[in-house]
Amino acid sequence: MANGVVSATMESTVQYILDLKPNWTRVVISTLCGTCLIGLLVKWIHRVRADSLILKARNRRETNLLQAEEVVRDYNDSHPGAYGCLIHSLSARQLTLSLKEGSLVPEDVLFSYMTKALEANKRLNCCTEIMMESLNHSKSMDSYKDGLLYGVPVSIKDNVGCKGYDSTCGLLCRLNQPALEDSVIVEVLRRQGAIPFVKTNVPQSLMSYECSNPIYGTCVNPHNPKKTPGGSSGGEGALIKGGGSLLGIGTDIGGSIRIPCSFSGICGLKPTCNRLSTKGISSSVKGQTSVKTSVGPMARDVDSLALCMQALLSDHMFTLDPTVPPIPFNTEVYQSSKPLRIGYYENDGYQHPSPSMLRGVREVKALLERAGHTFVAFKPLKMEYAMNDLIIKAFFSDGSSTLLKAFERSPLDPTISFPIKVCRLPYVLKKILSVLLKPLFPRVAKNLGLLGGLGSVQQQWELDVAIQEYIRETIDEWKRCDLDVLLCPVIGPAFNHNYSAKLVCALSSTLLFNLLSFPAGVVPVSSVTPADEILLKQFKGNFQDLWDREFVQAVKGGEGLPVAVQCVALPWQEELCLRFMKEVETLVGESRP
Repeated sequence: MANGVVSATMESTVQYILDLKPNWTRVVISTLCGTCLIGLLVKWIHRVRADSLILKARNRRETNLLQAEEVVRDYNDSHPGAYGCLIHSLSARQLTLSLKEGSLVPEDVLFSYMTKALEANKRLNCCTEIMMESLNHSKSMDSYKDGLLYGVPVSIKDNVGCKGYDSTCGLLCRLNQPALEDSVIVEVLRRQGAIPFVKTNVPQSLMSYECSNPIYGTCVNPHNPKKTPGGSSGGEGALIKGGGSLLGIGTDIGGSIRIPCSFSGICGLKPTCNRLSTKGISSSVKGQTSVKTSVGPMARDVDSLALCMQALLSDHMFTLDPTVPPIPFNTEVYQSSKPLRIGYYENDGYQHPSPSMLRGVREVKALLERAGHTFVAFKPLKMEYAMNDLIIKAFFSDGSSTLLKAFERSPLDPTISFPIKVCRLPYVLKKILSVLLKPLFPRVAKNLGLLGGLGSVQQQWELDVAIQEYIRETIDEWKRCDLDVLLCPVIGPAFNHNYSAKLVCALSSTLLFNLLSFPAGVVPVSSVTPADEILLKQFKGNFQDLWDREFVQAVKGGEGLPVAVQCVALPWQEELCLRFMKEVETLVGESRP
């Protein structure tokens, strides 16, 4: 009987649970729906907040630009003979000389360049803010007359700290956080008599060689609006080529000075890391030190770069930042006319240069040989190893967590959305995709498999040791060839919009010298011809893979765009690099009708 009672009790319990099942199902469904609704609500709130921040930032910029236009218009109306054309024809050295002699005054010069900057910004969207206090500064310059950059207006990349101004890096999380003091570079510029007067546009996070962000929009190439001016110092390159600046300050961790110079057709120098102070320079990936950022000048001509370096390499900078080696500018090396022993290569073995850039290297080599310089063939060492096992590993050693954190609660700019979405994929999924893609796209698969990051501190140390060994091997090969400098291609011509994020491979020509921390500069030497465009249709590349095909699509339609070459020297030999760049610039100029 007891068993019957137990059995009856169990049956009634089971039946009770079964009767409750629909209620529990409703509870679970309701909970899931509620969670989804809350998630959507939170996402909507973040989006509204982001849109509000962006709108306020854009309105603030619009107000700033309108105010600047009004002040400039009033000044130009009251100073009709301000020598605008003469001012814009002068190099930085010529301009400073005219100012010191008194044939020009700093106020006229500043207003002349500010006028041009505002005009260029309407076409190119290259400026983020005009520094209105510079107008007052230009009126009281007598105490700076001994400065090497006396009266020279200078444009400043967004992430270079200027007191009272944001360094957004194109990220919402950095809005409304004005710098409390000038970066060391800006402070030294001021001490040397320069007038920082405008901040320039950058790509979102700086980790792209486009020039677009959700806050200030897309900057376009001064030669062709369908093309990008490059990045991350893209606003600088566009403004200088657009006539709105004579001299600018950029930063470079993967080509961010050299690429905009190549794409826009100006000169630029990436110095050895820490030759110039980076104190006060913002970054979206602080902490990554295996491949370091350099800060350097951008200008229309090489001599202006040299003058800027000479001005910055001063006791004042060495005092403000004692971590910078106190090595003054060596004018004797820069002005030397001794024949050079030049290494060269046309193809690094990773990313084959476009026909126009290959032609540029060959034409410059011929000019230098006729001028009496000696050439020695040089081949970069183990480029696939350098790109994959050193550079990509270094940039993504934390599994992209630092970079992704910068994008939290921020809309993604279309120019960088694809790589960021890939970085957000789970580690296991990246590995699976890497295996699946390997038979078809080995280069793409290799890169994807490395985005998961390093697994331990030991692996990070091993990577750093491998990088140092690679640097030593390259220097040993350089010395074996007994080289003074190196001539090689640079990425270009300017890409069509929205291709840069798909083509990390194309950065090999510039990334190599960030890894090595060699000074490297870019000089425009030619322009894309119809014959170059015909040869581009036959382009196969080194691997004949997806990236090589995408590269063709990125650079096509480039007729008339600038063609540049890259000039390289050993670490701490910026003066020799500039001397080589000057030689290229002079010979190219003399060869033109």
